[in-house]
Amino acid sequence: MDLLTLIATVIAGIVAFVASVVQIVDFWQKRQENRRLKNRPVSQPALQSRSPGFTQAQAQLPRQDWGEAIAASTFYGRTTELEQLCTWMGDEYCRLVVILGIGGVGKTTLSIKLGQQIQDQFEVVIWRSLREAPPLETLLPEVIKAIANDPDFQAPEGRNAQITQLLDYFNQVRCLLILDNGESIMQGSEQAGEYRDGYEGYGELFRRVGGTSHKSCVVLTSRENPKEVAATARDNPLVRCLPLMGLTVTAAEALFHDRHLRGTDEQQRSLIAFYQGNPLALKIVSTTIQELFDSDIAQFLASNPGVFGDIRDLLDQQCDRLSELERSVMFWLAVHREPVTIAALQELVSDALTEPLHDRANPLEALQSLVRRCLIEKTATQFTLQPVVMEYFTDQLIQQLSRELTSDSEGDRSNQAFLNRYPLMQATAQDYVREAQERLILAPVAQSLLNRWGSANTIEAQLKQILAAQPPRQPGYISGNSLNLLRHFQINLSHADFSHLTIWQAYLQGVMLQHTNFTDADLTYCVFNEAFDRVKTIAFSPDGTLLAIGDARGDILLWRLSDYQHLATWAGHTDFVRSIAFSPDGTLLASGSHDNTIRVWDTQSGNCLKVLEGDFREVETVAFSPDGQILLSGSYDATVRLWQVSTGNCLQVLRGHTKPVKSVAVSPDGNLLASGSTDKTIKFWDMQTGQLLKTVPTGCKVASVAFHPNAEILASGDDDHEVKFWDVRTGQRIKTLEGHNSWVRDVVFSPDGERLVSASEDHTVKVWDVHTGQCLKTLRGHTDEVLTLAISPDGRTLASGSQTQEIKLWSMQTGQCLKTLVGYQSWVTSVAIAPDDQSIVAGYGDGQIRIWAIGSGDCLNTLSEHHLWVERVAISPDGRTIASSSSDGSARLWEWATGRCFKVLREHIRYTYGVAFSSTGILATTGGDDFSVKLWDGKTGKCLNTLEGHQDDIAGIAFSPDGQIVASGSGDDTVRLWNVKTGECLHILTGHRIWVKAVAFSPDGQLLATHGNRLRLWNSHTGECLKTLEGHSGWVGTVAFSPDGQGLISGSEDHTIRFWSVATGECINTLRGHNNGVETVVISSDGQILVSGSRDETIKIWDVATGECLRTLRADRPYEGMNITGATGLTVAQKQALKALGAIELT
Repeated sequence: MDLLTLIATVIAGIVAFVASVVQIVDFWQKRQENRRLKNRPVSQPALQSRSPGFTQAQAQLPRQDWGEAIAASTFYGRTTELEQLCTWMGDEYCRLVVILGIGGVGKTTLSIKLGQQIQDQFEVVIWRSLREAPPLETLLPEVIKAIANDPDFQAPEGRNAQITQLLDYFNQVRCLLILDNGESIMQGSEQAGEYRDGYEGYGELFRRVGGTSHKSCVVLTSRENPKEVAATARDNPLVRCLPLMGLTVTAAEALFHDRHLRGTDEQQRSLIAFYQGNPLALKIVSTTIQELFDSDIAQFLASNPGVFGDIRDLLDQQCDRLSELERSVMFWLAVHREPVTIAALQELVSDALTEPLHDRANPLEALQSLVRRCLIEKTATQFTLQPVVMEYFTDQLIQQLSRELTSDSEGDRSNQAFLNRYPLMQATAQDYVREAQERLILAPVAQSLLNRWGSANTIEAQLKQILAAQPPRQPGYISGNSLNLLRHFQINLSHADFSHLTIWQAYLQGVMLQHTNFTDADLTYCVFNEAFDRVKTIAFSPDGTLLAIGDARGDILLWRLSDYQHLATWAGHTDFVRSIAFSPDGTLLASGSHDNTIRVWDTQSGNCLKVLEGDFREVETVAFSPDGQILLSGSYDATVRLWQVSTGNCLQVLRGHTKPVKSVAVSPDGNLLASGSTDKTIKFWDMQTGQLLKTVPTGCKVASVAFHPNAEILASGDDDHEVKFWDVRTGQRIKTLEGHNSWVRDVVFSPDGERLVSASEDHTVKVWDVHTGQCLKTLRGHTDEVLTLAISPDGRTLASGSQTQEIKLWSMQTGQCLKTLVGYQSWVTSVAIAPDDQSIVAGYGDGQIRIWAIGSGDCLNTLSEHHLWVERVAISPDGRTIASSSSDGSARLWEWATGRCFKVLREHIRYTYGVAFSSTGILATTGGDDFSVKLWDGKTGKCLNTLEGHQDDIAGIAFSPDGQIVASGSGDDTVRLWNVKTGECLHILTGHRIWVKAVAFSPDGQLLATHGNRLRLWNSHTGECLKTLEGHSGWVGTVAFSPDGQGLISGSEDHTIRFWSVATGECINTLRGHNNGVETVVISSDGQILVSGSRDETIKIWDVATGECLRTLRADRPYEGMNITGATGLTVAQKQALKALGAIELT
């Protein structure tokens, strides 16, 4: 051996020795820590989710979350294995333990029993199933949140950062994390230990958990050992693997005894040996022996049962013995993925069986038979599959569906029984179930198509060939499955012909179907976009059967909750429906609108019974008294009104607030009325006399108030991002709930008073413990402001509505999203005319920017990189650059010639509202939560200055003609004039009482027009208010001067455009034609053409001289020209919704 080799060998030996010493020291330190934990007093928080079978007394053990763990009540043997596992985890302080074994050997049950037995040595116990193959990026935030006991936890970007954070918690808190069904994330058919595509991050997790020092333990159950664990376990004593074999003879004999089987000791041992002690196999075969062999083991053995190599062999044998109805039940349970009632299963199976069967009328018998065979698990009222059985039947289903779709055999292609009998996914299922079906059934079938046919174009041709071969109206799922596969491959379905087909369970939400032919098609159980706009208000009926919403279009929509069927749309309001409320007996529904009216509807017929009008402004809130006799309203004129429901008469007007009343609530006993306002107060009134009893200063704008069921506490949601609890008797604040980071728009108590739920502009919903003030859950999923909440009367379901036309229904218990209803709107939010007056740039509520030719009305280009609503658009003075702002938080700069986005500006917090170019090419943008104006170089996108001083969101922005001054209008009810060069605030204009959304300079720069509650003209140099222009009956959202400066144009929520004389302040013309609020107006440089954009989703081009509408431009809606003539499976309301989105029904 040469000298260098000798030195290297010595150094390697020293390194190995040091590593061993470090591991030994680490081991003994953790052992001491473990002994301390064993002896510590138990003083942890109560269980969030109790262990299966636990008593109330045991609920005071360390914090535990058992997820969907089954009750491990019947447990045979495994004493040795449990002792070994407890030694590794309790005494040796192992970091990573893998329980390995074939399917059905009892890994899941053992993991639960282990957790229960060793729980007192851990501060946190978490059990999670990987059966539905959750991506690591989904699992880790959920686990860390549970460990941290922090529902507001926000995962860092990237899986490595998430793993690092998990390990940090593992080092702070002694945690037991059990991950069951690890084989679900493995490839299975490939070399053992390899992961499915997209799941390689789990390998990094296991490597770092096993190789990093911490005081916690991860237990994984799996049918195969991840390669990282197999490699590490050889050298690291803190990583262990336990191969789980079959039951011992003694344990298996106990199982036979419980099932009353007869046989000698030798016969029992033979049976145990034949099935290798596999518990599931022994349970299944025990049922067979009971049913077919009179419980006699000897008779069964004499029947030569065949070769047993794996649980799948036994399942193959069992499957061969099932009747068609029983097989159908098994496949449906595999599709459905979660427990199902007998009634629901019977309906599913009935749909699936397209041919008469002798036992079709006896699904209950089939279920009882399957229970006896130990193939399904039964709870009190529901049925599901044991994991290995579910995987088996899922695989069988995927294989058969793939074979029918890809086989070259004419027989397989022509006899597509499975493809017609079972859906790849259920469009109408709860969201989390549908997503699992897409991931675990539809995606593997799609992959088999890709493997066979190679390209999306070939797959499209194959699937359309299948569709073309279908007989008219043949019952079954084959057409729906084909459409779902086409959607999966993102194949354009516009202009396709699907006429005369039976299309069941097609999930077509978000799919463009322009000019698609569904003539005479059966569209039962299909899901489309709904036709609602921004969701402003939501309510459950008192019996919990209906969900109602009011939207920004002015409509009220009702759904049946049992199957999420859209039942009705009530039209009548002409502006935002801001608030709805059911009467206590459910016979009436009241709605308050920004059209300055309140309507009372009959919930059975949908007829409007009364329209309540008066001298009040936009209605923000309505509520019924507990006896249903009085209706309360709060409005923008700062008043609260009490109406007699039977007559519609206004009984009282309560005055005292100085700004809009955003919310009213009546105490459960009917004695008190509370009102919350943007004047930063809550007022308590006597319901009988109308007397003001108490004014509570809040220090912040109040968006929502709600009484606790005990009438002693009032909760409020405010613009300071907090929920506050107030003592009703004293008016004192008794608790503050912190966690949101933007306006809290709505608050509601659960019927039992144990929980409060809050909705915020930060896109989240939070569930709070009323007694402790602790945030229990943060529900994420909305992509924009959450404006409204409601809890079902039984307290089990929560509904939330958002700015992005979404309604989400959540489980109050688990926080899972049960259903998402998606609407559509494409308001024209902003228009700008090019310097040559030949074309228009328009921003839309669907996130698109479209360029239109004024002369021809053609859409020349569509810019599509914003993912939320476009707030404003502007064109640079040289016409080369388009600027846009969006509620997605960004401003973007685009090349006019190519439509390419060349710069994204993201300096504002949350929203970017206004955008404007100066004559010198400087760009100004305005922000949401940062309340600032930012000035940019319009060519490079460099931020030049930030102007701060406003105390609320800023929407209005305009430069003076010389580019020296910029004006900003804000939700703090002020207008500020700024020096562009120095950033100095020159003037603060006050007098408006509500948000100033519109500002514009006259061409000579001498005047400034603004609108808050009134349209005002100001001297831009002195800040003096010169005129107040009155005539509109709704908010003005847009103003513009004529090029000669003599006229002012305004567009309003009242659907009109008005021309005003600047000199006299008189209205000289009113243009009507839009059927919803006018959001934007702009006039051509020669003053001859006016362009307006509206919430009615149209752009209108007007002749200024005559007031004539020359052209109306409308972008194609999602279902433009979609033919549903003769289509069935749709309710009247669903057809109405499809037509509102462009569908046609020919007569």
